[in-house]
Order: sequence, then C-alpha cells, then structure tokens
Amino acid sequence: MNEERVLALAGLFQATSLAQQLANQGRCDEAAFETSVDSVFRIDADSVVGVYGRTSALRLGLRTLIAQLEDSSSDMAVTRMAITVMRLERTLARHGHLRNDLQQGLLAAQRQIDHFGRYSPQVIGRLAALYVSTLSTLKPRVMVTGNPQMLRQETIVERVRTSLLAAVRSAVLWRQVGGRQWQLLLHRKQCAMLARGLLTGSTLDNG
Repeated sequence: MNEERVLALAGLFQATSLAQQLANQGRCDEAAFETSVDSVFRIDADSVVGVYGRTSALRLGLRTLIAQLEDSSSDMAVTRMAITVMRLERTLARHGHLRNDLQQGLLAAQRQIDHFGRYSPQVIGRLAALYVSTLSTLKPRVMVTGNPQMLRQETIVERVRTSLLAAVRSAVLWRQVGGRQWQLLLHRKQCAMLARGLLTGSTLDNG
C-alpha cells in the first residue's frame, strides 16, 4: 500500500458513503458530493490528488475507510458496495465499447456544464442516465438499500447513481495506481495507518 492507493480508495469509499447517506436520509455531505462529481470529469489529471483537487476534499472518504478497516461495528453496507464496485470495474475493463460510451457521455455532460453549472440537476441527471445506460447493464449490479421513501424520489436516485459513477471512477484510478482487492485483506493495518496520516495532514493543512 502507498498514499496514492489509499487516496484512490478514499475516493471510492467517499462515493459509496455518499450513496448510502442519500439512500437513507435523502441528503449527504454536499462538499464531498461535489468532490466526487469533480473527479468524474478529471480524466487527465496528472496525479491522484489532482483527481480530487486536494487531500482535505477526501476527509469523508478517509474517515469512512478507517472505520471500515478498524471498527467491526461499522456500516458494512458501504464496504459491500465498495467491493462490488471494484468487481464492476473489472467487468468494465473487458467491455471497450462501454468505456467508449462512458467517455462520450462525459463529454456530452461536460458541454452541459457551461449552460447549467457542474452540480445542476441537469448535469446530475445526465450523469445518472449515463450510469444507467452503461454500468448498470453489467454484472455485478451495485445494490443500494435504504429508506424506500427516499429511493422513490427521482432527484435522490439520480444523485445516488451519480455517486456510484464516481465510485467506479475511483475504482479505475485505484487499479491504475496498482491497487488490488487482496491488498485490503493483507494490508488492513498499513492502509488504516496511511489513511490516518493523510487525514491528520489534511486537517493541519486546512487549519
């Protein structure tokens, strides 16, 4: 494990945590949500930190990751989602046409940003529709459980799907920097230690 892999993991756990927050409460950490949306569009960033803007933007993800690694009573739904997303990324890697569809869809969403704004309902709706037309056609399907009343509201469902799209983006990044699922099992303590260091550093940097 190294800091780059832990940051990518934090991005993944942040996005799945957001999906779970939305499904249960209908709302989420807005700053973290914006970071996840930003990461979807930063395809050509020159570093892992560059994908998320800054380390402090991943505080929710770092805290969630530490809790999942160290606390046996933590919400395992987030971990289950994260593991499923990692498996989904492996399936996506075998479907070049869907990767191309994703790229074209992101370009179309990028064009909408100039008219509506990056976090507008229109852009979020476009990203959610892109998730449905590409990633949700693959197996394994990412299952999100929560409050049925929340999951019947289209705007909330769109934000959940956008969070899952961001989770897959982080899973792709995790794979690109050498991350593998077995590392989570064999290097749990090291991963948690690195995450704690990054979280502490981000808090100090942010005052």
